[in-house]
Amino acid sequence: MANLALIGASGAVGSRILKELSDRGHTVTGIARSPEKIAALPGVTAKKGDVFDKEGLAELIRDHDAVISAVHFVDSDPDTLIAAVRASGVKRYLVVGGAGSLEVAPGKRLVDTAEFPAIYKAEAQKGADFLDKLKTVSDLDWTFLSPSAMFVPGERTGKFRVGKDTLLASDKGSSISFEDYAIAMVDEIEKPTHVRQRFTVGY
Repeated sequence: MANLALIGASGAVGSRILKELSDRGHTVTGIARSPEKIAALPGVTAKKGDVFDKEGLAELIRDHDAVISAVHFVDSDPDTLIAAVRASGVKRYLVVGGAGSLEVAPGKRLVDTAEFPAIYKAEAQKGADFLDKLKTVSDLDWTFLSPSAMFVPGERTGKFRVGKDTLLASDKGSSISFEDYAIAMVDEIEKPTHVRQRFTVGY
């Protein structure tokens, strides 16, 4: 079993990843601004952390096997997060990504389509910028996992498709539940198959 640090452990996606990790027997340091909001689960230790405090964050995530970042892009800074992981000495870094940077046609990203909701544009663009930054990082074993267009609470079915850089869609649209996304993330932690790559999951 792995010893993991999860930044954003109290959030909508982070809390699902936390539960999946706990259910599979991993040891987790859950990090959030308000640690009292982190679910009390087997193997989980809640810690207070600030995503803009490089030194403090590095200290919290030191001596773990991997770090997972599950924070909003508009509420964090990629340079600070990457620098904190580097300073901690942890080599494996997994990021909860966005769908906006996925391609809907060759060379055309979802965030650049006319139909993309304006309310999500800033978050999507910052997520795409984060991915571009990660692609220049060669000293960390990073993975960026993009969800489908509709990323919402739902069921844990364990039945989904895995793709690379193209938005996954079916006749029912493009979607993935937080719960099934968490399965894909923890699968990647347990058996890395997308090191220094982005991948995506959807129905």
